[in-house]
Order: sequence, then C-alpha cells, then structure tokens
Amino acid sequence: TQFAADLLTPPHCLTCNTQTTGEQAMCVACWSKLHHISDPVCDALGTPFEYDHGEGALSAEAIANPPPWDKARAAVAFDTEGRKLVHQLKYRDQHHATKAMASMMLQAGRAVLVKADVLMPVPLHRQRLWQRRFNQSALLAHELGKLSGKPVDTLSLQRVKQTRQQVGLDAEERRRNVARAFLVLPERLALVADKTIVLVDDVRTTGATAAASATALRKAGAAHIHILTYALVLAPYRPHIDA
Repeated sequence: TQFAADLLTPPHCLTCNTQTTGEQAMCVACWSKLHHISDPVCDALGTPFEYDHGEGALSAEAIANPPPWDKARAAVAFDTEGRKLVHQLKYRDQHHATKAMASMMLQAGRAVLVKADVLMPVPLHRQRLWQRRFNQSALLAHELGKLSGKPVDTLSLQRVKQTRQQVGLDAEERRRNVARAFLVLPERLALVADKTIVLVDDVRTTGATAAASATALRKAGAAHIHILTYALVLAPYRPHIDA
C-alpha cells in the first residue's frame, strides 16, 4: 500500500528534497517561494496587472502586438524558483514533477480550460524527440487531461521543421527560427476545425513557439486557441534565458 511505501521511503519535496507529507509534492517553504500568477492578468498574454482593469482587459503590449491566440495563462513566473520544477522534468527526467506542475496549471488555467474541446501539447520534431526520449509538454498535457477530464490530442499538430534550440536566441531570432515549423496533418483537419484548443507547454518565453503553433492551428480552422503553460518568463527580452 501507499502507507507502507511511505514508511519505507518517505516522500520528499520535489525541489529541496526535504521530507513532505504527500507524494510528488513540494514543501511549504518551496511552494511559498514560487511567484504564483493569478488574476488580475492581461486576458491575451496572461501577464500580471498591478491592479484589476476589469474582465477581459488587455495590456498595452497585447493591444500593440495582438498574439495569434485568444487567451494565455501560466501558473508561475519563470524565475529562480519557478525554473526548478521545469529543470527537474526537462533535464533530470523527473517525470513525477508533472503532477505538481499540472495541478498548478489546472488552477491557473480555469479561464481557458472551461470551454476547451481538446488539449494539445506543443510537439517536438521527431529527431529531437528521439534524442530526448520524451516530450515534456506531452507529459504535462496528459497529466492535465487526467485532472481536467479533457481529451488530449498528440497527433494532429506536428513539428515538421527541425529548428535549432531556442536557448540563447532573442525574440526576433526565436520568431524566425520557428516560422512555418508546425503543421496540422491533412488527414486530421476535421479534428481541428471549429474546435477550441488549449496548447500546453512547460515555459513561454517570448511566445514565438506558441505563436507559430497557434498560426498552424488557425490555418487548419480552429475556432479558438488558448495557451496554457506552467511557467511564464516575465522579462523575455533577455536572450540568455535557459528555458
């Protein structure tokens, strides 16, 4: 039983390894250090406002440069604390971190999940998937699907162009790097057309990958496209971010 297992190997915090009361959880200290993103936020970009501007309010950035998606939400800021679970999953193969991450995403993403028809992870190119052995976005999407009761589609949206890694690129370089990198498979167009889709990813930095994915879904006839990530970089102009 789980009780017996906990006696033999007590659960530990996902980030600092101190003993916790629940499996696949964070200790109170680490949890409190996270910069949780909650309302009020820009409806389109999910960036936090200092005060409430009213339902559906847009930031100056969203008005000046409207994104190709409808709404975006994120659970935490990608800072010193926020990156820890991302790196546990992405670089240390700690797949059990997805449970805590998806739980936070469920809370932060209520506005985009409520009317969603399907969840779609941002795909990796098959060569990158072979090298990494797993797609962290797909793991998060499946865990989020269990929590939300929403179906997950990992096949319709494909990354058809092998791109260089985004780490170290500035916003314009990222945009050019992923331009036309995504495609909805012709035989699956009917599964995308007129649907409300939530794109799931671990981190949104400049939004270039989300934008390229959303553009492909929009061309395929999706009715609404929302973005839901675990972490959001609040200062994406810094090219050294190691997301």
